[in-house]
Amino acid sequence: MRILYYYWDEFNGEDCIDAMRRLGHDVDVIKIKLEGYQLTEEVDDKFRALLTREEAGKRYYDIVYSFDYYPCISDACQKYDTTYVSWVFDCPHYTLDSHTITNPVNRVFVFDKERYREMKEKGIETVSYSPLGVNEKRLAEFCEDLDAQTGGNIVYQHDVCFLGNLYDNEYNFYDRVRYLPPDLKEYIDAVINLQEKIYGHDLFTDEKAITPAHVKLLREYIKFEDTGNYDLDYDRIVLDMLRKKVTVNERRHILEKMGERFDTVLYTMPDAKPIEGVRNLGIADYTTKMPLVFRRSKVNLNITLRSIVSGVSLRVLDVLAAGGFLITTYQKEIDEYFENGKELVMARTPEEMIELTAYYLEHEDERKEIAENGQKKVFDEFAYTKLLPKILKVY
Repeated sequence: MRILYYYWDEFNGEDCIDAMRRLGHDVDVIKIKLEGYQLTEEVDDKFRALLTREEAGKRYYDIVYSFDYYPCISDACQKYDTTYVSWVFDCPHYTLDSHTITNPVNRVFVFDKERYREMKEKGIETVSYSPLGVNEKRLAEFCEDLDAQTGGNIVYQHDVCFLGNLYDNEYNFYDRVRYLPPDLKEYIDAVINLQEKIYGHDLFTDEKAITPAHVKLLREYIKFEDTGNYDLDYDRIVLDMLRKKVTVNERRHILEKMGERFDTVLYTMPDAKPIEGVRNLGIADYTTKMPLVFRRSKVNLNITLRSIVSGVSLRVLDVLAAGGFLITTYQKEIDEYFENGKELVMARTPEEMIELTAYYLEHEDERKEIAENGQKKVFDEFAYTKLLPKILKVY
């Protein structure tokens, strides 16, 4: 298959391209600046030249591929009758609400089953489900090289590590809303605080907690610019804003407790608000530094972004693929794919995450066995070379 790959400097792009080529596909890369989400004349000209190219009387490219969904690429593919395959790893990803999502050329894959179910219930037939993936070849070779350097022994750098965004910046939109009526804010804050303590159940889609009347009232005070480019579900955007606030609180509170008891480090934006007892070591490059951090940390934490209602976040796969030991907040799909206590460890409350960390810091042999099992599971079932054949099977 000949693939035209739209590359926007995404961190996992080279991994995916490598896997496609190892599967025997011809891959050409296109890098072009997209001005918003409309099909501009410049973008149209570029895609027309490529997608109408022929060889031996047939179209040269079989598909256009991108990570995440771009409405203007979908429109170009629709215009020039070429299949568009998009694998979405961001959540939330609001371009999925574009009216272009129903273009018949689309083959869009999302990694959260709840998001998939929601779109199917709306009658959208161009969206399918797939978990995310990793480049098993690169990471297996990385681990082999690292083990050779250390004689097969893991040289630990950290006891407890969290790598991820704290969202305590301009992306914490809820804290920027300062004009909610006191009674409404008090109630919403109470639900946010309760959600922080509950894993595996989303209170923001539970009408016993957040009723349509609550959402309607929030919408009166939280305004959005309606450009007309999308069929956006603004109710869901408001709820995602609340979910992100839960994540802000949850990550900070868990790390505060970790910092009180353990040698704890954080890899995140340098300007993140400091957490007492936790060292912020900045950003770790995805392909070089990050797998080293995961493999050389005794306990890696995954505190899932709450807008991922059921899915397996990429961080889970990245930790395990690097041979790291992982303790994660409970997610329905993590429980479906992985055996708790054998391939990773799941916590169902923040307090349990702290206690599990204490236990496994004292039980190195168990940690190592679980990490080895987790890496094998990811290589066997979540390798790009295992998932891409389904995603690229478009005929």
